Amino acid sequence: MSSIRTRLFAILLLATGAIWLSAMGWIQHSTRTEVGYVLDRRLQESAQMVASLIRRGGGIAGPDAASLVDQAPALPDSGPHDFTRQLVCQVWGFDGQLKSESSGAPRGRLADQAGFTDREVEGETWRVYTHVDPELGIRVMVGDALAMRDRLVHGVVMGLLAPAVLILPLLAALIWLAVRRGLEPLDRLAAALSRRPATDLSPLPETRATSELRPMIEALNGLFHRVEGLRERERSFTAFAAHELKTPLAGLKTQAQIATLAPEGATRDRALAQIAQGVDRTDRMVRQLLDMTAVENPVQADAPAQDGARILADVADDLAGLAQVRGIAVELDTGLTEWRTPHAALLAPALRNLLENAILASPRGSTVEARLAQEGETVRFSVLDRGPGIARTDRPHVTDRFYRGAANPSGGGSGLGLSIVASAVQAMGGELRLNPRAGGGEQAELILPDAPRPAPP
Repeated sequence: MSSIRTRLFAILLLATGAIWLSAMGWIQHSTRTEVGYVLDRRLQESAQMVASLIRRGGGIAGPDAASLVDQAPALPDSGPHDFTRQLVCQVWGFDGQLKSESSGAPRGRLADQAGFTDREVEGETWRVYTHVDPELGIRVMVGDALAMRDRLVHGVVMGLLAPAVLILPLLAALIWLAVRRGLEPLDRLAAALSRRPATDLSPLPETRATSELRPMIEALNGLFHRVEGLRERERSFTAFAAHELKTPLAGLKTQAQIATLAPEGATRDRALAQIAQGVDRTDRMVRQLLDMTAVENPVQADAPAQDGARILADVADDLAGLAQVRGIAVELDTGLTEWRTPHAALLAPALRNLLENAILASPRGSTVEARLAQEGETVRFSVLDRGPGIARTDRPHVTDRFYRGAANPSGGGSGLGLSIVASAVQAMGGELRLNPRAGGGEQAELILPDAPRPAPP
């Protein structure tokens, strides 16, 4: 049952029906009890009346003495059920002789003891009250058939049941209207959201909202705020990326024109060198943009676990050409660590950007160290260089997108490298630490959990 409206209607209807059935059961029970009490009192009074009349007649129970019960007040005739003249009476002497009986009385003895008894006579069950008069030496027995009582209770209950059955459909209609009316605020909210264009992320008004819908509206407004922040980041990212790509492309075009028009070989060679440098810079930016997309949108697949030392070695091999051109030695130290991770797609770009930054920042002839160590429940990747390090004023912002430090050693960084590293480490449940290195330079550390957590959804 996927509809809240239908579910509420069914719950309310079932609850109302259960209460209605319980009320009918209670009415039947109470009616049977009250009718039984009234009829028992009638039997008792009728028996005492017959005994009193016999006493007034000189204590002789004539053959027609028991017929006096026919003159007792009768129950009114109600529709198809005739409840009049339903009492029967027998007068028995202490000698065991039948002294008198009313018309319609059974031939067998109605009771054998004083007070109220239920007895089956001639195939029918009777409710009998026996009044004993020792002075007159008689027993007056007055009874009525239990079947008559059942018909009476049935008639009363059916008289109440018929209107209730007619009211039940009306009650169901009222419940349905009440449910629809009660859920109108939800319908209005759905209509307002369906009319809203995709570009409208303004918060929904909460002043007129019901208390039940206010948490939902607050959650939606929070979602709108987060989506708006994400859209703003994407707009900024696109603008920065377009600007950063435009600059080297413009330089490439200029240098190409110089190389074409250059009258001498030296000028042409300088222009071609500038073109090659611009291509490298553009290639790095495009690769970092792809890394940023991959880090922020990891593929949800059960990738096989890969050796962390092998990942670090592969990254170093990829950057060997850059290190050779810049005159930098790369030294690896992975020890005997056999740590494996299913997040190679996140770890590889993080290590590549750290190692590439270290190579670009290091002076010619220096060494960049890359280490892997397992310490208790954590794994530590360390990249150490002898460059100028990060300025103290730049440290709070170095992981922001497109942020370049005041002392950018390479002179052409995109400002994306450490932002990619920070996003990848966060996705892996780890931590990025940047600290000055003793003796000069920078020490960057990736601290990851020994048991990698599942990739984020």
